[in-house]
Amino acid sequence: MKVFVTGATGFIGTALVQELTKAGHRVLGLARSAASIEKLRAAGAEVQQGDLEDLDSLRAGAAAADGVIHAGFVHDFSRFAEVCQIDKVAIETLGATLAGSNRPFIVTSGTALVNQGVLATEEMTSEHDLTRIPRVSESSLDPFTSRGVRTAIIRLAPSVHGEGDHHGFIPTLINIARQKGVVAYIGEGLNRWNAVHRLDAVHLYRLALEKGEAGMKYHAVGDEGITLKTISEMIGQQLNLPVISIAPEEAPAHFGWFAMMASLDCPASSQLTQRRLDWKPVHPTLPTDLANGIYFK
Repeated sequence: MKVFVTGATGFIGTALVQELTKAGHRVLGLARSAASIEKLRAAGAEVQQGDLEDLDSLRAGAAAADGVIHAGFVHDFSRFAEVCQIDKVAIETLGATLAGSNRPFIVTSGTALVNQGVLATEEMTSEHDLTRIPRVSESSLDPFTSRGVRTAIIRLAPSVHGEGDHHGFIPTLINIARQKGVVAYIGEGLNRWNAVHRLDAVHLYRLALEKGEAGMKYHAVGDEGITLKTISEMIGQQLNLPVISIAPEEAPAHFGWFAMMASLDCPASSQLTQRRLDWKPVHPTLPTDLANGIYFK
């Protein structure tokens, strides 16, 4: 099928284009800059010029495709409420274009948004505090299930790791450690992140596109829960830096805008996803990637 992909030149999107193309699909990727356009063409994809705020380009891309994967997001945490609104409008625009067609529409969300401190499962509704995290990707998509769109949510782990990850949560922790001269975790460091290798994640996107059922939520999770203390100790070993505990009230000064992320406790399961789509994570775990030094080259 011909698939319109937003975020097609990002860390996940680049691998997603390759995954779809290898499986015989044609990709129409959203791109604005000359470099992104050239990158897509070099990967064998067609180009829809525009961005997430260019609603006409979104409508044109969706209208020309047999299915849509919305993997794009404006990663600017300095204006997070604004970019969450951009995401909401983009989803509503794409959904309205697909209404009544029964074409697949896959939207990206996150396991960290589901239920803090409890093992998140696919059947749980996202319970995050909208005053702190105003992202509404899932609720923006939900109405289109009854409007003749084969909707599905991919909830990504907070750490989507692998070669080429330069801007994710793990590189952020590493950069802060290098700047501060220590690797820190908060309190006892027992809060957990779940994680997934990006090649496993993009394989899940393709399966959801091809076989997903309308209204389903799928978890891109390989490691169910790794404590921040464990992650910090592995970073400290690689950087040869001391690893310390800091009090919660010290976190904003140490981590800056990343303090909330560093305090996340978001274990998550993918057992239902694995059964429903016959998906199984097969690529290296996050501890393996850290131990192999791919983030420290």
